[in-house]
Amino acid sequence: MNLFQPEKGYRYNSDTLLLYDFISAVHPKGEVLDVGCGCGILGLLLKRDFPSVKMHLLDIQEQNCTIAKANAEANNIPIESFTCNDFLQTKFEHKFDMIVSNPPFYHKGGVISDDDTLFLSRHSSALPFVAFAQKVTKTLSNRGYFCFCYDAKQIDSLMAALLGNGLNVEDLCFVHSKEDKEASLVLIRARKNSKTLCKIHPPLFIYREESFTPRVQAIFDRSKTQSVTWKN
Repeated sequence: MNLFQPEKGYRYNSDTLLLYDFISAVHPKGEVLDVGCGCGILGLLLKRDFPSVKMHLLDIQEQNCTIAKANAEANNIPIESFTCNDFLQTKFEHKFDMIVSNPPFYHKGGVISDDDTLFLSRHSSALPFVAFAQKVTKTLSNRGYFCFCYDAKQIDSLMAALLGNGLNVEDLCFVHSKEDKEASLVLIRARKNSKTLCKIHPPLFIYREESFTPRVQAIFDRSKTQSVTWKN
């Protein structure tokens, strides 16, 4: 799948592909909303592999929405709706069965970009997680799923925010660059009004020596994505 991406600004990375694989394992269905869709990669991959889902894409940045629409058309992937707005301020006509997101999660004290587009895509203050979780709960149908990735070092505040808003973590997977490195990313699947005990998956390692691990290489091979520079 060829995907237009901006020449400058935020470009998707392996985090989104790992999240795509994590979500795919639970076979999404029904009405699905991708929050902060960027170029559309996550929602388009899920719609490609699970054509029965009704996929909706949302992003706060107009350029991202334009590129996501172009990517959907170029790859002949039907999308139910495109919304260019702040998720926290958006009013929806119906509830969603699943909300997916690779949200901005650079923490306070980290490097803040002077580029507004990079700031909105990367820094957690552009979408504070507590407010995010509150809005997700209101936007999900009963027993709906919230699947996302985040900075692993913030797991304590993530769990508190999720549980405080009626979102129970059912699946959790930590991602490490190498076996001897600390986890840098966490993949989470939470469910509204669930009492299921949390399943902690085996850790996911990106590299073995200087090569991708077989598991990660298989994810990249299955995604079959290739970047194309977007020119206005």
